[in-house]
Amino acid sequence: MKSIVIVALFVAVAFAAPQAPAEPIPIVRQDSEINGDGSYQYSFETGNGISADEKGEVKKVGDVDTLAVSGQFQYPSQDGQNIQLTYIADENGFQPQGAHLPTAPPVPEAIQRSLAYLATAPPQTE
Repeated sequence: MKSIVIVALFVAVAFAAPQAPAEPIPIVRQDSEINGDGSYQYSFETGNGISADEKGEVKKVGDVDTLAVSGQFQYPSQDGQNIQLTYIADENGFQPQGAHLPTAPPVPEAIQRSLAYLATAPPQTE
């Protein structure tokens, strides 16, 4: 009985092991540039439809140096659609945009009226 369990365990491990791709995916385009002022850019494209482009530059916000980045990437999804995401990342945070991203539902009318009322109400004193 123990030998059956051990053999079954080895078979399960063999099937659970990651499978290597049949052949390597070629990189059809690759470009990269890093400048002394802290700015950079890179781009690449692979043979299976994945591509990315990004640019970054040092930006002064007040008296602090920050990095402002913009870019995009795309890849084919498992159902064959082309997923594309563009983004900006700067002092205002990461701001992605893409048709596949979920969107928030509309704010109900009662909440909109309440927010408009609160915006015009005088501040409360303590």
